Amino acid sequence: MELEDQWWKGQLAADIYQALRYKELKLPSYKGQSPQLNLRRYFADLIAIVSNRFRLCPAARHLAVYLLDLFMDRYDVTVQQLHMVSLSCLLLASKFEEREDRVPKLETLNSLGCMSSMNLVLTKQGLLHMELLLLETFQWNLYLPTAAHFIEYYLSIAVHEGDLHDGWPMTCQEKTKLYMAKYADYFLEVSLQDHVFLCFAPSLVAAACVATSRLILHLSPTWPSRLQRLTGYTWENLVPCAEKQLIAHDSDVKEASKQKCQQPGQQQGQTAYHSSGQTATVAQYLHRPSMQYSQQAPQPGLAPNHRPASYLSHSTTGPQPPNGPQHGNTQAITTSLDPKSNIPNRAYQVSMHYTCAAPCFDR
Repeated sequence: MELEDQWWKGQLAADIYQALRYKELKLPSYKGQSPQLNLRRYFADLIAIVSNRFRLCPAARHLAVYLLDLFMDRYDVTVQQLHMVSLSCLLLASKFEEREDRVPKLETLNSLGCMSSMNLVLTKQGLLHMELLLLETFQWNLYLPTAAHFIEYYLSIAVHEGDLHDGWPMTCQEKTKLYMAKYADYFLEVSLQDHVFLCFAPSLVAAACVATSRLILHLSPTWPSRLQRLTGYTWENLVPCAEKQLIAHDSDVKEASKQKCQQPGQQQGQTAYHSSGQTATVAQYLHRPSMQYSQQAPQPGLAPNHRPASYLSHSTTGPQPPNGPQHGNTQAITTSLDPKSNIPNRAYQVSMHYTCAAPCFDR
């Protein structure tokens, strides 16, 4: 069915998109006032891990995190209860966004290694009670658009044969589309990790994901008129959100460079990501057009649910819960409990030419 699979390619795509844009105008307000806000990153990662385990669609994952954000914003919930709330949000979101046969089953959830590490056993009665509480909180309305609901519609025209790469015609449009999709997925996950992106409309976040991907890939024009007409956003509208995404990208590149330098057996004198072997901020790259560095681009062969290593180091057991029991055979996921909004809010002018080179394709 068109509504289930690739609706953005069907005849009703424009109508569905307009319905989503209309609905996002009525989204509940988010104040970021939860006493457990510093734990948000941990539970967002938990939702991502479980959703990846069951191969749920991005829309279900993003809706689950959004439901968690809204619930935490309204209630003071204990850490132990937040585990149940997070998984209940994921179950509700998967029931809303996925086919019935893809919704995680209670027995399968309890068999996950991360459940034992969290000392948590789900019961049918407990899940039903929590799902009912969530539905009553949201007045039985789960039709809540997220950035993941818009991204594919924008990606459908994100790359065009008339686009230029570093001022030259593209040699392989299909390959460029692959890298565009991978980068857009990366920036989409960046927006999921930090509650600060909730201050932007979901459609704007999705548009910024496409814009920053084109910026990283050196496609010109960075924000062509066709995308401006489709999204309704100008480049100036996207700059505040794009800044935050580029700061996160810059942080990830530095972290990847640090990890690469720490790998045993690395050749002396080998530099990573930067021609001088030193790190630099996004602002410095934007203001030094002659400086470029090679960036570890996502590979087309990666799984669709691939996420940057700096956000999650996947294991078969899941994240170690706060103040939870330590297991000798449990490999905990390395994730910060502090939201990424703690990244310094560096003010800089995002230019239309981001000099972070991405060796995605050769001319």
